[in-house]
Amino acid sequence: MEQDIIFYRLCFDDLSGHRLTVSLSIPQPDPSGQRVFLPAWIPGSYLIRDFSRQIESIQAFAQEKPIRIQKINNHEWLCEPCAGELRIEYTVYAWDLSVRSAHVDDSHAFFNGTSVFLGVSGQEHKRCQVDVVAPKGKNWQVYTSMPEAATHPNAAPRHGFGVYEAPDYDAFIDHPFEIGTPQYVRFYAHGALHEMVFTGVVPELDLTRIAADVQKICEAQIELFEPESRDIPFLDSSDRYVFMTMVTADGYGGLEHRSSTALMTSRSDLPTVHCDPNKKSQGYQDFLGLVSHEYFHTWNVKRIKPKAFAPYDLLRENHTQLLWVFEGFTSYYDELMLWRSGVIDHTTFLARQARTITQVMRQGGRKKQSVAESSFDTWTRFYKQDENSPNALVSYYSKGALVALALDLYIQHHSQNAKSLDDVMRLLWQRYGKHFYRGQALGIEENAMPALIQEATGVDVSALIQRYAEGREDPPLIELFGLHGITLQAKAPAQPSLDVRLKEQPQGLQILTVYENGAAHRAGLSAGDWVVAIDGLRVQTQQQWDQRLQRYGLGASLDIHVFRRDELRCYTVTLSESIAKEYEFTHDTNTN
Repeated sequence: MEQDIIFYRLCFDDLSGHRLTVSLSIPQPDPSGQRVFLPAWIPGSYLIRDFSRQIESIQAFAQEKPIRIQKINNHEWLCEPCAGELRIEYTVYAWDLSVRSAHVDDSHAFFNGTSVFLGVSGQEHKRCQVDVVAPKGKNWQVYTSMPEAATHPNAAPRHGFGVYEAPDYDAFIDHPFEIGTPQYVRFYAHGALHEMVFTGVVPELDLTRIAADVQKICEAQIELFEPESRDIPFLDSSDRYVFMTMVTADGYGGLEHRSSTALMTSRSDLPTVHCDPNKKSQGYQDFLGLVSHEYFHTWNVKRIKPKAFAPYDLLRENHTQLLWVFEGFTSYYDELMLWRSGVIDHTTFLARQARTITQVMRQGGRKKQSVAESSFDTWTRFYKQDENSPNALVSYYSKGALVALALDLYIQHHSQNAKSLDDVMRLLWQRYGKHFYRGQALGIEENAMPALIQEATGVDVSALIQRYAEGREDPPLIELFGLHGITLQAKAPAQPSLDVRLKEQPQGLQILTVYENGAAHRAGLSAGDWVVAIDGLRVQTQQQWDQRLQRYGLGASLDIHVFRRDELRCYTVTLSESIAKEYEFTHDTNTN
C-alpha cells in the first residue's frame, strides 16, 4: 500500500441486520499512538448527532496482532503505539432512513461518509480510497459523485463496485453513495453530466419529464454565476453531479454535497407518465424547489462559506450568524430559479412567494428572535423544535428568504434596475467560492455582508440588514413590491380560526401547536390536547373541525372538549379574528 493513502474496505455482510463492515488501513500511524474519530455532525445539518453511537464493535491490529484501542471521548478512539501498518476493523449499524446518515437493507444501501468512515487524526490531508465490495447475491449498481480510483488495479468502473478515491478526508466524506437498483436518468447541463437516481417504489415514474425540468434549473443556475465562461463548480471534485432521491410515503428533505445531493420526497409529489404534462402539482413544484435549493448550495455554502466553516471542525459546533445568507438566500433563489428557468410562470412564482410570506408571518417567534440569532442558535434550538417553537423561533430559511427578497427589491429600485442580488452572488462566488477547493479556502467574516453588497451593487443596505436580519422587524415587502408595480396585500382569513395547528392521527385529531395570543391560547387549550367534541358534537377529522367552525361567526362562544393525557376537559373559546393574515398578490407584471 502507498504510504500517502488512507485505505478503507466497505462490505455488506449483514444486510438483514442493517450493518456495514469497515476495514481501515493506516500505513504510517502516529508512533505515539494513533487517534481516530467519527464526525459528530454532518455539514449542512447543524446539530450534534453523535454518529459514533452506531459503531457496534471496533478492534485494531498491527502486524496482524490485536492491539488496544480505547474510546477516549464521545467521538474519538486512541490506539496504542505500534510499528508498521495499523488496521482498524469496525461494524456500523445503518438503519436511519434520512438524508443525513446511513440506511441499509436487502433493497438498497445509502450512506454518508460522516456516518461510516473514521477519520485519521493528523492525516486528514492524505488521499483516501475505499474499496466498495459487492454484496453476495445482489445485482446492484453504485451511484456516487466520488471519482473512481483510475490508477488502482481494482478501480471501480462507472456505476460498479471497486475502488473510489478522494484527495483528502474532507472531500472523502462529502460524496454519499446510493447502491442498489434505483430508477436512473441522465442529462447534460452546459456540457456537464448530471445523473438522477430514485430509490423506492414509484410505478411509471416520468423520468424524461423530471430530467427536462431539472436540466433547465441547473442551466439557469450555472448561467447566474458564470454568465460568460460557464465554469461549473463541481467539476473541481468530480466529472458529474448526482441527485440521489429516496422516495417514501410522506418524506421531504435534502442535504447538499460538493458534487451531489441526497433528497427525500413523497411518492405522490412525483409525476408519472399518466400526469398532464402541462400541469405541475404543488407537490411537484415543491420537489423541483428542493432540487433547486440543494443544487444552489453547490455554490452557496459548499464553496462560498462563512469563515466559521473554513474549515469545518467536525467534532463540535461551528457557530455563525450568517446562515440567513447561506440558507435564506438559497431559499430565495431556489424559487427564483424555478421561474427564471421557465419551469413555473411568474404568476405561480408570486403565489409561492405569497405562501412563504404567509407562513413566516404566522410565526410569532419572529418577534422574539432575529434570523442572525436563529443562525447562531441552530445547534441548540432550530434542530430541536417542539410544540412551542413557532411561538419562540424564527426560521433562517424562510424569513432569511424574505430578507433576501427585500434586499433584491431594494437594490433593484435604488440602482434603477441596473443591479440586483445576482451581482452580490457573483461577487461572493468570484472572491470566496470559485477557488475554495483550489488552494484559496477563504470564508466570509461575520460582519462583512453590508460592505460586500455595497461593493457589488453600489447600494447601501446596512440599515436593512441591521433591522431585518440582525433585528426582529418584518421586511416591508408590501411597500417594496409596490415600488415595482406589484401589489401585495394582507387580509384576514375568510373564516374564524382558533389559531392552532392540527394533525389527523389514527386515534383522532390532535392539537400540535397553539399560536400565542390566539383564541385557543386565551381559552386555555394546549399543544398535545386530543379534540373530542365542539359544542357536544364529536370531531375526529380536520374536515369535521372546519365544518363545525363555519357555523359560527366572530364573537361566538363554543365549548371544546379535549382529552389532556387521560383527563377529559372542557374549554370555552370565544372566536375572534385570526392573529395571522393571508398574503396574496393582486396585480401581476413581468417585473424582475
